[in-house]
Amino acid sequence: MQTASMGNCARFAAKPLTHGGTPAPVWLASLESRPLPRLDLTECPGLVIVAAHPDDETLGLGATIAQLVASGVDVRVVSASDGGAAQPGATASEQTRLATTRRHELRRAAGVLSVPEPVSLGLPDGQLADHEDTLTDLLTGILGTSGTRPWCAVTWRGDGHPDHEAVGRAAASACARTGAELLEYPVWMWHWASPSDAAVPWDRAHAVPVSDWAVARKRQAAQCFRSQFEPGIAGPTPVLPPFVLRRLLTVGELVFR
Repeated sequence: MQTASMGNCARFAAKPLTHGGTPAPVWLASLESRPLPRLDLTECPGLVIVAAHPDDETLGLGATIAQLVASGVDVRVVSASDGGAAQPGATASEQTRLATTRRHELRRAAGVLSVPEPVSLGLPDGQLADHEDTLTDLLTGILGTSGTRPWCAVTWRGDGHPDHEAVGRAAASACARTGAELLEYPVWMWHWASPSDAAVPWDRAHAVPVSDWAVARKRQAAQCFRSQFEPGIAGPTPVLPPFVLRRLLTVGELVFR
């Protein structure tokens, strides 16, 4: 069955993080009753993983990254923005400091996952749709310098966050230009969607088989993003409530291929 795969920002906006979203047990029950085909990681010649913001790569595919690195696959991380606009109400100087903090957190998380120094493209957080053509050109250059045609894993074009969707569209265009294989990973889908949701392209979904130690490494890497999981500029509530990470660690990882 063909399903819609793009443009779910309104769905995400209608279900803010002050609401718990779809509980992990609901997802697990569905995935156990209707198992997804498994992605064969042994086919991966190399991976360029593209994130809209520092932490997306870890939250979405951190265990996959750890698993591939351990098997000797070259993995590179590219962050489109530095995430400086993550906290509402921040002044320009506070956003600059937060961007610096998040770049540092990304480097630490990359170290935990044993990947090289991440590439930060420095495009404006919250405005990536306005820079989609530039991002496409930059990603085309990055993918084109690989010795092989790598897999390119990017935030899903239908994930619900405007930046996530813009980066997904740009990466899809870059893959079309270079011949790299496109994989899209969800982050916010697990919050606003539900099993059998027609907005999710389940016909393209593959579960990524990862070991318990890889999930543990993902958990450790995610803890590097303290600016997102602890109270910040906006007040006592963190940008990412604790249930977000718990759910992502519970449901496993999948990609749309």
